This record gives sequence, C-alpha cells and structure tokens, in this order.
Amino acid sequence: MQALSSLAFGQRFLELPPAFYRRVQPQALSQPYLVAANASLCAMLGIQPDTLAQPAALALLSGNRLADDMQPTAAMYAGHQFGVYVPQLGDGRALLLGDTSDSHGQRWEWQLKGAGLTPFSRMGDGRAVLRSTIREYLCSEAMHGLGIPTTRALAMIGSPDPVYRERPETAAVLTRLAESFVRFGSFEVFYHRGLHDEIRLLADFIIRHHFPDCAQQEQPYAALFAEIVSKTARMIAQWQAVGFCHGVMNTDNMSVLGLTLDYGPFGFMDGFNAAHVCNHSDHAGRYAYNQQPQVGLWNLHCLASAFLPLVSEAQLLEALSGYREQYSQHWQELMRNKLGLAVPDEGDDALIEALLLAMHAHQTDYTVFFRRLADFDSAGDNHALRDMFLDRSLFDDLAARYTARLQLETRPAAERRSAMLAVNPKYILRNYLAEQAIQAAQQGDFSQIASLHHCLQHPFDEQPQYQAYAAEPPAWAQEISVSCSS
Repeated sequence: MQALSSLAFGQRFLELPPAFYRRVQPQALSQPYLVAANASLCAMLGIQPDTLAQPAALALLSGNRLADDMQPTAAMYAGHQFGVYVPQLGDGRALLLGDTSDSHGQRWEWQLKGAGLTPFSRMGDGRAVLRSTIREYLCSEAMHGLGIPTTRALAMIGSPDPVYRERPETAAVLTRLAESFVRFGSFEVFYHRGLHDEIRLLADFIIRHHFPDCAQQEQPYAALFAEIVSKTARMIAQWQAVGFCHGVMNTDNMSVLGLTLDYGPFGFMDGFNAAHVCNHSDHAGRYAYNQQPQVGLWNLHCLASAFLPLVSEAQLLEALSGYREQYSQHWQELMRNKLGLAVPDEGDDALIEALLLAMHAHQTDYTVFFRRLADFDSAGDNHALRDMFLDRSLFDDLAARYTARLQLETRPAAERRSAMLAVNPKYILRNYLAEQAIQAAQQGDFSQIASLHHCLQHPFDEQPQYQAYAAEPPAWAQEISVSCSS
C-alpha cells in the first residue's frame, strides 16, 4: 500500500490529438476536507485509505495541487439531449487527470468532477455541490455492488465555498474512475463536423485499449460497433431488472463501454410503476422506466450515424437489428433468475408479464416483493407477499400460477431460495436514504454516508445491523423531487 501522492499517472488519452480535448487547470477550493473515502477501491488501487485525509491528498483530490505527472484535460463531445442534437457539449465540470493501474493490471482513468470551469462549461460554473456529489458517490458504488457496469467513486472532498443552484449550497469534488469516459457523443461531434479522420482515430484508440479482439476481425470497426450494441443492451437489461431509472439518457451520457455514466436525477423505484419518471425535468416522460430499452436503441442509431464513415450502412443496420433480441434475452434471463426459475419454459414470459402488471396496478414495492418471493411456500398462505396487494384474489391467482410453474423445476426449494437471495437485493439506494445522508452531511455528520456505502457494497447479504435500510419508504419519500440539477 502507498500514499496517493506516490502513484504514477500515465496519459493514454493524450495519445489522441488536441482536437479531442482542452488542457485545463483546476480551480482551487478553500479549506478542503474529506467527506468520504472508498476503502475497498483504495485497496484495489494499492492506496492506503488513511492517507486520503492527509493534507497532500486533500490538495490533489480537490484540485488545489497537481502531481507532476497529472495533465488535466477536459474532453470535447456533443450529443442528443432529449432528442435534440446539441453540437458542442464536453466536460463542463470534469477534468481527466490521467490513468493508473490497479492490482490486476487494469488501467483506470481518473476524473475530478466539480473542479471548476472548463472551455465547455457554457453558462455553468464548473462546480458540483455536496448534495449531488453524495448521490453520485453512493449510487455508483451501489451499482457496482449490484454487479452492474458503472463508473466508480474513490473519494469525496467538501469545501465551505458557496455554489449557487436553486439555492446557495456548498462545493464538493468527486474523484471518479472508469476504464474510459468516452461517450457516444465523443463520436457524434466529429461526424457532424465532417471530421472523419478523427472518428477513425477515436475508434482505433477504443479498439486498442478496450476491445483488442476487434482488431483481429475482418471488419474491426463493424465489430467495435457490434460490441457497443451488445454491452448497451446488457447494461439496460440489468437496469430494468433492479428497477433503476437513469433519468437523463442523452447520448452524451452513454458510455461506449456499456458503463452506467453520469448520475444525476436517477432513482430506484419504490412502488412498481412501469411508466415511472424519476427526473422532474423530463416533462414528456422521454426517459421513463419503460422507455429506457427503446431509448438505448435510439441512442445507438445516433451512434451508428457517426460510424457511417467507417462501416457500411448494411453492417450497422445488421448490428442494430440484434439489439432487441440481445436485450430481451438478457432481461428474460435476469427475470427468470429473480423468480428462481432455472429451467426456461415457454410460459415464462406470460407469467412475468402478469406479475409485473399486477405489481404496477398495486404499486407493489419492487425490491421488497422480489426479496420476499424467495420465501414463497407453495403450500403456505404467503401472507407477507399477499398483503402487498390490495386485491388479494389477484395475488392468489398469481400464486397458483407460480406454484404450478415451480413444479417444473428440479432444484430443491432451499437451493432455489439461496439462488433467489443471491440475485434479489435486500438493499438499494432509495432516494429517501440518500436524502437522509445528504441532510446529515449538510450538518457536518458524514456517518450515514459511510454506513450506506458499507451496506450497499453487499446488497444481497442480510446485514442485520442495516435492517432499517431495507424497509419500505416512509410517506414523505414521495415528496422528494430530483431534476437535472441533482
């Protein structure tokens, strides 16, 4: 283990020419202090967690000082925002410091989010506030705990410096890591500017560092696009299976590696509502829960346009045509696992649909229901599940269908229960839990952040000490509003 200041930073993103980024110096924050440090990620990176609270580390993580081998850059990209093409976006409040290797030899790119103005900040201030930084820190690590591809959060630094959103708040900087922060919009910006050489350079860069097998294919760029389609389909299927809503699925928020990227007005559903909209800025419901799979395909069509200088239209359409089947296969497998069904049956889709329709009609708590379903007793009254439906007869009909379906299974009930508990989380980052942690942190108490983070690293374990985090949300939770400013 070593101190943060001892890490050696590479600069592989700077292999690309200056058209892809702008060199930027972070803006200093006054009186930086450590809000949270991710001990498990520190261990993977070979960093001693305690050293992150030292003045030298605080200076680096707040952007107040740079190591000699850090070369902060803001990436340029464009994107379709709520269906409308915006010709230039870019890292308006994030700076890439460089990349390091973990204990397995994996390279990770480091970003400071909230480190000040960049040439792409537009009308913004380049800052992040404590409230939104807490949400991203906790949710990105919660998604990792659930096994969903995501950016990671290493540390959170606070400062008393004022930042103005709907009201004055205090500043914070998130240190986040990913194998790459390249987005769909990173390709789009050059396509719409007619800069086809840059598209090829970026595709070559992504293949070289992230999809080396594509280089061995007869059509490397077509293979790359097909990989992006596949990873996107899998990621969104995983979102749907845990009831996660991203909130702003613009193409500039879509990772070419299939990572969950840019946590803003996200939300895990409480009561199941297929049309749930977690972003109160999304007045038309473009990014509702039940729209996410289709929006993923729409975004891939936008990316396909940017690949036209490299790949034939026929090859792109062939890759896109496989999206729905890939998504469906992933989602069906995940849902069968949630139901404890190891042997596929032709009636499974109808059973899953009937169950979700009933849950939608009764606003049944999505996470609690599936967790309790592991204890379903074909010969019992299952009152804990039955009481989650106002229409008990509807549950009785579903229970009868489920009982008949379980008779096709060959696993012992105890084995099935263990398998279901391993895929149906007991703990998710509900909005009200994040809000409680935020309110405490704004009063200088960071203990709830630490407790939630520890709990969410192991969402499938019982963890009796965190039992309160598994409860259905209180009534006041329905009043929480998150928007693009979150």
